[in-house]
Amino acid sequence: MRVGCPKEIKNHEYRVGLTPGSVREYVAHGHEVLVETGAGAGIGADDNAYRAAGATIAKTAADVFAKSDMIVKVKEPQPNEWAQLRDGQILYTYLHLAPDPEQTKGLLGSGVTAVAYETVTDDRGGLPLLAPMSEVAGRLSIQAGATALQKANGGRGVLLGGVPGVLPGKVTVLGGGVVGLHAAKMAAGLGADVTIIDRSIPRLRQLDDIFGGRVHTRYSTVEALEEECFSADVVIGAVLIPGAAAPKLVTREMLSGMKKGSVLVDVAIDQGGCFETSHATTHADPTYEVDGVIHYCVANMPGAVPVTSAHALNNATLHYGLQLADKGLKALVDDHHLRNGLNVHKGKITNRAVAEALGYEMVEPKAVLAA
Repeated sequence: MRVGCPKEIKNHEYRVGLTPGSVREYVAHGHEVLVETGAGAGIGADDNAYRAAGATIAKTAADVFAKSDMIVKVKEPQPNEWAQLRDGQILYTYLHLAPDPEQTKGLLGSGVTAVAYETVTDDRGGLPLLAPMSEVAGRLSIQAGATALQKANGGRGVLLGGVPGVLPGKVTVLGGGVVGLHAAKMAAGLGADVTIIDRSIPRLRQLDDIFGGRVHTRYSTVEALEEECFSADVVIGAVLIPGAAAPKLVTREMLSGMKKGSVLVDVAIDQGGCFETSHATTHADPTYEVDGVIHYCVANMPGAVPVTSAHALNNATLHYGLQLADKGLKALVDDHHLRNGLNVHKGKITNRAVAEALGYEMVEPKAVLAA
């Protein structure tokens, strides 16, 4: 199979779908790899590094899309990219379709087979291709929140860790999954006063054991959300319903009860955001203010640390990518976890959460693959 890796074109996205190390693995499996010139510049990998790994360098993204059987990316395809996809081609990348009807229409119209990193599953019920970027985003969320909290950036002017004689800042984390866990680790490491809110009692017990009492845990109710958000200096939105749009946990009305200059960091923005007042921002202009509350809603947070995040992502995606390259669509038939990643195939939606979010009829993956 010919595997193609174009350069990412989303605003301030420096990650790359294939590192030189991943290219070597595809080549070792007998595949041809086509990489757009400059695709790895953001991680310090020049064209020569890719040539040494066995890749052929393409002059343009158009060459990569036109000549490749499978496209491996990081972020969802942009309009001029989905226009170049075609029937019979496999797209393997993050998609986040539920809050993005235009991209969904583009993929359906292209006839492409689109496998989304964020809905591939594992035997433990986890999302193994989403987890590494959730770890990065969770840790980054505290850095972003701490920076936005500085007075010069519009924040309250509170140091999260405090100093002797002055209380630390308060961080509320909504969601105790991978993002929430890593956000809480970073915040607690800085010395902040941290509370995690989640609706799973077993997960709250796990978190209490992990942190040994250094972090507060609280069951999610409207009352708890209001009390914790109103007292917080930084609120991290870390909720996830796989494939579906994120629930709006913090309403516009609730902002009036929050401290002026406090910060909301919406890590769920890729899935539409968990704050009612959220809209996607970029690394070029990451924050905005609503009712005196600073919002940080960058949709590709891990792109800020591409060396770390690109390698972490490739570590996770390589195994399944090689299955797709080795077997083609048969890989989706053989591995139900990989099949869970199938969101679009030949003009049909094959993921229930996406179909329900956007009002499409859902077709069972097995049925559409058999056809």
